[in-house]
Amino acid sequence: MKAHGFRHQLISAVALLSASGYARAQTPPALATAVHAAVSDCPSAAMVQVPIITWGGDIPTIYANGSSAVTAPGSLFAKEGLSVKLVREDVFSKQLEAYLKCESPYLRGTAGMIAMASEAANRDPRTKPVAVYQLTWSAGGDALVVKPGIGSPRDLKGKTIAVQAYGPHVDYLGKILSDAGLTLADVKLKWCKDITGSDKTPGAAFHGADVDAATVISPDAQALTSGGKVGTGSEDSVKGARILLTTKSANRIIADLYAVRADYLEHNRDAVKGFVRSLFKAEEEVKGLFKDRQARSADFGKLMTASAQLLMDSAQATKDAEGLYGDAEFAGYAGNVLFFATPQYPRRYDKLLSEIQGGLVPLGLLGSKQTLTHAHWDYSVLKTGLKETAAAAAPHFNRAEVAQVVSKRQKQGTLGQSGLFSFEVFFKPNQADFPVSLYEDSFRKAIDLASTYGGAVLTVEGHSDPLGYLRKVKENESEIVLKRVQQAAQNLSLSRANAVRDSLVKYAKAQGVSLDPSQFAIVGHGISQPRSGMCAGIPCAPKTEKDWLDNMRVEFRIISVEAEDSVFKPL
Repeated sequence: MKAHGFRHQLISAVALLSASGYARAQTPPALATAVHAAVSDCPSAAMVQVPIITWGGDIPTIYANGSSAVTAPGSLFAKEGLSVKLVREDVFSKQLEAYLKCESPYLRGTAGMIAMASEAANRDPRTKPVAVYQLTWSAGGDALVVKPGIGSPRDLKGKTIAVQAYGPHVDYLGKILSDAGLTLADVKLKWCKDITGSDKTPGAAFHGADVDAATVISPDAQALTSGGKVGTGSEDSVKGARILLTTKSANRIIADLYAVRADYLEHNRDAVKGFVRSLFKAEEEVKGLFKDRQARSADFGKLMTASAQLLMDSAQATKDAEGLYGDAEFAGYAGNVLFFATPQYPRRYDKLLSEIQGGLVPLGLLGSKQTLTHAHWDYSVLKTGLKETAAAAAPHFNRAEVAQVVSKRQKQGTLGQSGLFSFEVFFKPNQADFPVSLYEDSFRKAIDLASTYGGAVLTVEGHSDPLGYLRKVKENESEIVLKRVQQAAQNLSLSRANAVRDSLVKYAKAQGVSLDPSQFAIVGHGISQPRSGMCAGIPCAPKTEKDWLDNMRVEFRIISVEAEDSVFKPL
């Protein structure tokens, strides 16, 4: 298995699942009923054990420790007076047990995994998890693969999807379904013990005739789809399989975090603050190392060797360690401020947890919604000594390339087929503006989609009423007149799409939300795609007033452009 395959080997949990009876049950038990470790006090200690997992986001943690498992003199942690022992623990149930017993006061996992652990941790006020730091967002390392016949997430209704129990993809899948107007109850889930590297994984289950889709890590997605294209059925691929969506598009769903026990934080707040401050500095310095790897080859080599050893048990796996680092999008100081301390940020911590828990409770992976909090740091103090404290303002997309891709798909008639999610807003005859008072719910939904799927393009597509054109046809007007009417309808639909986009951006700005203008593409369909359909090459005449009004609409559509390498410009 390649190093990238470790990204989400977070919970093999074979022993846990067998002991809990999951091997015979249809639904795995909640972690609160599966883990029975006794809670111990968590006093200060000379050396603190800190868990890491096999993910590129943990490389700065290794750097902060002096590229060593145990804090090295002169390291960032040492300068904060910390003494840390890094221990890789990819089995999250074991992490939770060590946390409850205070073998380590820290939990290291995704927001979804920490939410799954919250019921067990919240039983005792000492062990309530307090989020203290966001490491990364997954931005390409996770994927949803599907078999033929599934063109969008909405087509998953009634289908069987393989997913790892207790893993990071449970909430990933839940969010995708929610944005498609579905819930986890609308699909059949096939629970798997492992994430990769065995015959008990979603990727292995996907080969079965009874499974329609699977959530997998990127290397497995590549294998199942013959290199990310369409599966040929040879080697490890599945015939006709393709990648529907990855976290390159859905890059604001899976957040990696550190949480700490409430009692430990209460008595060691300065030490935890020093831990967080060190990680902020480490992220910046590691970024510099990667940029200047040739000039600083000794330091870079030392870090990669230590990372390969600690993350993959092989000091020689340095190239794989580099690959792991490249799979992560680091939150940094500015990202942490957004995530924990910016109430208007659409993908903030409390909103993410609300989404996650809303999906876990119906599944039985969480008995009830839990209260989870964060450290409420004074970030103005933590920014001291940092160079990168402002959110990056560079656009993610090449505007010209976006326009070209959208235009090409429009001409080919495939724009709608490439849509992942869509919804519509309707207007009245002669309407030119779109006030917030009438469209606030739609604007909120558009902001959420644009923020969650930051690696995808959001098209704003205008449609016009064909009735005027049909009257001209009935009057036997010339082809020149008919074309003029068609062009006027297209211009009007484009104008309305622009008006909706402008109102949305204005509303977002008033809410304190920054949208990336380059993410939006404006399309004017005119009368070419009437809701009433086409009849003999021209729009069908609306039969009712509703048919007539339904043609006057603007459609928001999230489309994936992952295959177009020149379109997306990651930061």
